[in-house]
Order: sequence, then C-alpha cells, then structure tokens
Amino acid sequence: MRRALPWLAAAAILLQTAPAVAIGLPQKTVTTEVYGNETCPKAADGEIVVCARRPENERYRIPKALRQTRRTDAPSTSWAARWAGVENASRYTMPNSCSTVGAWGQTGCTQAMIRQWWLERQSGR
Repeated sequence: MRRALPWLAAAAILLQTAPAVAIGLPQKTVTTEVYGNETCPKAADGEIVVCARRPENERYRIPKALRQTRRTDAPSTSWAARWAGVENASRYTMPNSCSTVGAWGQTGCTQAMIRQWWLERQSGR
C-alpha cells in the first residue's frame, strides 16, 4: 500500500491537468480600452480579449485614477516665492555670508570689512 501511494498521487495530478490541456484553455488575457465607436480587437488563438468602452471625449485625457484633484490644503504661494523663502532662510550657509557655518563664509566677512572701510573713507572720517 505504501508503495502505491506515490503512484496514485502522481496519477491524480496528471488527471487534474489533463482536461485543461485537452480543452485548450486560453494562455493569454488581453485587457484594453476602446473609445467611442471603435470595435474591440479580435482574439487570436489561445487568448481572451476584455474591452472597456470609454466615451470619445476621454481619449486623450489623463486617466481619472492618475488625475490630481485640487487640494484644499495646498498653499496659495508660487514655487518661486517658496524657493525665495528657502534661499533666504539658508543664506547664512552660502558663500559670501560672513558666517562660520557653510562654505566660503569668510569671504563675506572680508567683503563686509572692505565695504565698511570704503563707506568710512567716503564719509571723510
């Protein structure tokens, strides 16, 4: 009995898969969208074609799932204004900033000293 068990299991597996192969079930499923009065493409051998019909005015639009709706919490400032704010906030880390933080901060200190010297010289002190 124990020797016959593996053979019976193999035979059961073969019998389960044999009808599917003999019937010729589709090997491929094609899903497509058609617009307006277009005809659905014909299925080739071994494939199923599923068509979704959409109105003609949706043909060249971004699909609804991908469209971004207007958010109510979106800020009303432009990207340029936002970037100016970021740039202004990080100005002390930029070159010519007269800061010990960031790259080339000392060049800004030198320029500030020269500017102060020039203003003092112009005022006649």
